Amino acid sequence: MRIARIQLDDEVQYARLDGDRAEIFSAAPWAGGAPTGRVVAFREIDLRAPVEPYKILCVGRNYAAHAKELGNEVPAEPLLFLKPKSALVGPGGAVVLPPESARVEHEAELGVVIGKTARRVSREQALDHVFGYTCVCDVTARDLQKKDGQWSRAKGFDTFCPCGPWIETNLDPRGLRVRCVVNGTTRQDGSTAQMVFDVAALIAYASQAMTLEPGDLLVTGTPEGVAPLAAGDTLTVDIEGIGALTVSVRGA
Repeated sequence: MRIARIQLDDEVQYARLDGDRAEIFSAAPWAGGAPTGRVVAFREIDLRAPVEPYKILCVGRNYAAHAKELGNEVPAEPLLFLKPKSALVGPGGAVVLPPESARVEHEAELGVVIGKTARRVSREQALDHVFGYTCVCDVTARDLQKKDGQWSRAKGFDTFCPCGPWIETNLDPRGLRVRCVVNGTTRQDGSTAQMVFDVAALIAYASQAMTLEPGDLLVTGTPEGVAPLAAGDTLTVDIEGIGALTVSVRGA
């Protein structure tokens, strides 16, 4: 099943997609929303970020080659950090380069949408709490990340979390190809099989510290190949089994 949020007149609605048709839901499906029976045509420009999470929980250095390219060791346990909801931008939107940073980089990542409350769940139970998967770019002001010594500002600017174009529910998160393409050139090309900690392990670990709530977004780390973005770039995150999320890049 493919779930999206679409702009419909003056409202944004959750919907199940089938080709160029969308069946409108009464609310988010993980919040008890159900099909209303209303079916409409939609266009790509109608798509919005497919989630409105209470929190965006991210994982750093979860691919060994990426940790190495930045001169870091692979962590012994998942390295967690948060992005604010205000960082979200949907398909067709724009990443805005802030004047405070001279080096903003892309990080293509698999996003996990939580479907059922997870609190201290086991690794064996973890995937039962997943609603589906989407494409995410963990945009990062690399110079500020190094300068600040912690990551909230560097990864938390408005528009620094492109997400979409929709959520795929029938997907095995193991072994998915993850690509980042900028202006038609592939910069990152990895696989979720290269994760140090897989999706189940991440959910189990994170849920020991905080309750993961329906609609929360877990962003699982990036393969090697991160590089700077510039105003005028076109950025695409393409994940096998999901599709492609494309946004533009512009100056402030």
